[in-house]
Amino acid sequence: MKKICFLVESIFTIGGVQRVTAVIAKALAKNCDVTIITLDAPSKQDTSLYGLDETDIHFIYLHFYIPPRLKNTLCRAYSALYRKVLYRTGRKQGSLIHRCASDLYARSSFPSQQRKQLTDILVPGGFDTVIGVHAPLAVRLAACKKTLGKTRLVGWIHNSYEALFGEKSLYIGAERRMHYEQQLAKLDSTVVLCQYDARKYHFPTHVIYNPLTLLPGQRSRGTSRKFLAVGRFSRQHKGFDLLIDAFNIFAKENAEWTLDIVGEGPEEQLYRQKIAQYALERRVHLYPFTTNIQQYYSQAQVYVLSSRWEGFGLVLVEAMSHGLPVVSSDLPTSLEIMGDFGIYFKNGDVSQLAKSLHEATQLDWTAKSVEAIQIARRFDVGAIIEQWTDVLDIER
Repeated sequence: MKKICFLVESIFTIGGVQRVTAVIAKALAKNCDVTIITLDAPSKQDTSLYGLDETDIHFIYLHFYIPPRLKNTLCRAYSALYRKVLYRTGRKQGSLIHRCASDLYARSSFPSQQRKQLTDILVPGGFDTVIGVHAPLAVRLAACKKTLGKTRLVGWIHNSYEALFGEKSLYIGAERRMHYEQQLAKLDSTVVLCQYDARKYHFPTHVIYNPLTLLPGQRSRGTSRKFLAVGRFSRQHKGFDLLIDAFNIFAKENAEWTLDIVGEGPEEQLYRQKIAQYALERRVHLYPFTTNIQQYYSQAQVYVLSSRWEGFGLVLVEAMSHGLPVVSSDLPTSLEIMGDFGIYFKNGDVSQLAKSLHEATQLDWTAKSVEAIQIARRFDVGAIIEQWTDVLDIER
């Protein structure tokens, strides 16, 4: 039986990456010995959150400690030097100069004490494959490759290429693009979420879409006159600020439709201020995350994805599985998932989004709902697991 390990930042908190990871891990656990190493504090453990208590998955808690002061200072100094100056050396992708500078940065940003903490867990575990979930942890795995010997190392990238390396990135940024690509190329496999991103990388990748991770609830009847948006209220990401602005424009010409936004996070106060500013308290409603998100999909009539970037946009599949037509920013992932099905607006364009909301109220809802269900079926977890089985070299 293959031994598979997932290295994750968190598995016991609410989020799309956590839910997808749990679904894939549970499916693999039917035929493999699966372990999840998480940076969650043990006190946060709630295996019932994604049904992990229904499996025999093992959990290991890892907390990286800070190296001694002198070493930590030296490591931070070199890391800063790399980000500001050295990444410009050897500008050609994969040049010897840059490889050396990148390898040193890999060690300074992930000091030896922390690498030892991780390998002291992985080596005795005897894992056939270790999957680093998200780019930063995948890069840390790459730094341990020599110590881990024949263990198969896989990076699973959940952010879009642009979100990671674009000029406006809030995650990594262009100054570390070559470093990340240099390190990820050391892994045995790197999994990305769409063909568009795969073409951006300078080394081969595998494209595996995320599966539908929930059991759909009652299919929408399409009569509620409700727009729905779901996601974390994190800085800029989901574009709910744009959506509220656009709904305000839309609402001046339409007195019937309402907007429900489900989520939590640091931008909540900004949204509430906008709602009050536009006097939309009776038409725009914010709701906290729930383990029964299906009820909101079932009660909605149209789903809206206003994100400025997405690694995949799992909510699109969830919405379509409930028969919802979709308005979406023209992200490459949305276009790849939905094709001509979606009603698209230019990313970040509030005026176009307002027009798309109006267009959605005029469409042939019944025909679109049938098409939505058909598209969602393509993302059945069984089909997605077959692709993971191939990447992980698991016998069927």
